[in-house]
Amino acid sequence: MLSRRILLSVVALALAAGGAWAGDVSGTWVAEFTIPNGETREATFNFEVDGEELTGTVSGPRGDAPIDEGKIAGDELSFSVTRDFGRGEMKFLYEGTVSGDEIELTVTIEDRDRTFEMTAERVE
Repeated sequence: MLSRRILLSVVALALAAGGAWAGDVSGTWVAEFTIPNGETREATFNFEVDGEELTGTVSGPRGDAPIDEGKIAGDELSFSVTRDFGRGEMKFLYEGTVSGDEIELTVTIEDRDRTFEMTAERVE
């Protein structure tokens, strides 16, 4: 009976450690992607993680923008970025899955019927 409890405890700890590792996205990630109009762009993500809170910045041709509403749980993450394009702001909603040194992201432009995919790779 005692050995079974020890085994279950070891398995639970291993699963918890694996989930914590999978969600460790702190650092710099870069993605090259094609936006809905066909142009290719590059974005740099600087992520900071505190528990299940994801913060940081996204850098691109229009400069840096803060990450808002960032969450991470296991290997799933989500956040938003709002950018001002001179004629008004656009909010980009990111949802993704972490797998090793890659994050597969789906980006939705809020209030528009536009989405696109990108893969970010860890550089630091």
